Amino acid sequence: MGKMNKVCAFTGHRPSKLPWRYNETDSRCVALKRVLTEQITALIEAGVTQFLSGMAEGTDIFCSEIVLALREKNPAIKLHCILPCTAQAEKWSVSSQELYRSILGRADSVVYVSRDYHEKCMLDRNRFLVEHAATLLAVYNGEQRGGTAATIRYAQKMSREIIMIDPITQIITKKSAPFPV
Repeated sequence: MGKMNKVCAFTGHRPSKLPWRYNETDSRCVALKRVLTEQITALIEAGVTQFLSGMAEGTDIFCSEIVLALREKNPAIKLHCILPCTAQAEKWSVSSQELYRSILGRADSVVYVSRDYHEKCMLDRNRFLVEHAATLLAVYNGEQRGGTAATIRYAQKMSREIIMIDPITQIITKKSAPFPV
């Protein structure tokens, strides 16, 4: 996947933790996607070419779609899907599963952290993302519990650059590690 300083991983909330839930036409979702596009574009301009997505619903899927759109103009951009297990999308809606499979089909690589689901496969996936990236781009609402908070804490521990976007205000916080979450 290339040199680590050219790699950015994504983390962020699923639709259930976003106020617009699955309504991507909501103005707040549109605004968040605009900010994500701006941040990913800035990372590319700074030399990042490799992007890692855990492919969870919500933030990960948004970021994956943005990277694929930007790759059309710049083929040096690569999307690597890091999946917790083969069954990740089994319980999603049909339309969400179709989008998921479409993104996987267009990705530059697909890595399974585990073939089978087990209690810690999501945590293992999140740790893989942090361990293989220099930068973590996070959509984070400030909650202390949950996968996004744990991934940010792990990125701090691993001294990664962290770019956090508040999903409601779109305020961007850039931090070098360590900092309190």
